[in-house]
Amino acid sequence: MHFSSGINRPPYETADGYLQTTQGCSHNRCLFCTYFKDQPFRKATVEENEADIKEMTDYFGAPKRIFLQGADGFAADYDVLMQVAELLRKHVPSVQSIGGYARIDNFYDKTEEQLRNMAAVGYSNPYIGVESGDDVVLKRIGKGYTAAQAREVLEKIDAAGLPFIVNFLNGAGGHGYGLGNAQKTAQLYDGLHPTMVNTSMLTVAPGTPLARAVEKGLYVESTEKEKLEEIHELVRCLTNDTIFMNEHASNTFHVQCRLPEAKGKLLAYIEDLMHSKDEAELRRYREMVTRAF
Repeated sequence: MHFSSGINRPPYETADGYLQTTQGCSHNRCLFCTYFKDQPFRKATVEENEADIKEMTDYFGAPKRIFLQGADGFAADYDVLMQVAELLRKHVPSVQSIGGYARIDNFYDKTEEQLRNMAAVGYSNPYIGVESGDDVVLKRIGKGYTAAQAREVLEKIDAAGLPFIVNFLNGAGGHGYGLGNAQKTAQLYDGLHPTMVNTSMLTVAPGTPLARAVEKGLYVESTEKEKLEEIHELVRCLTNDTIFMNEHASNTFHVQCRLPEAKGKLLAYIEDLMHSKDEAELRRYREMVTRAF
């Protein structure tokens, strides 16, 4: 099979089969990111996809779900994605759904009708790295779109009936800029129906543009207590009926629960962490995560 890098997927996608519809990242300018820096962006051809799909059962048996590889597999053209679904039905009939990482701008060129068609053939729960609903933060970390553009895309996906997952990058705004970021991100998601709101805590990885900005005094990291205060504010402000997932390795606590049912217990749990853990203890965990890069 064609793979230009190692497998990259969320922990809950470990049982999936994998297919590389794109190589690298279509944007590759997020200032915090360490992935795909040595790979130029490229879309796989239909012939490559078909060859890989024909080999898929040899590697993955009879997977029920496919997680598209590359930083944003949904950057592939609509026609190609529909052909992929058709080829999977033909050669890997066990597949029930297709996901993958995605960027907001992966959906600019896909109409609501096309997204509805994609949902009908099994596309489900693309993991969309929205990161923030605050334009200042989005610009600060180099995401390449505005909150208004993100909202327009998410409304289109929602209206098409395509289930989706959104991510929040906790601490992305830096020192002193957490609560407003949380509030604006919750506002961005208000009225939408994401299957899951996933969160990850920003770790400034060595060698990234953000790390260089820190060295030059152009960016000051959030404290670990600030990150906890920010995630508490996000949970407090979220109005969605959704799964809240906070299980990324970068996070100082791990939890998965249903909102709004568990909101009170979750807020109390975060408050207890804020009061029971000191900054030095929390910072040791962040330093351990940083060393893993």
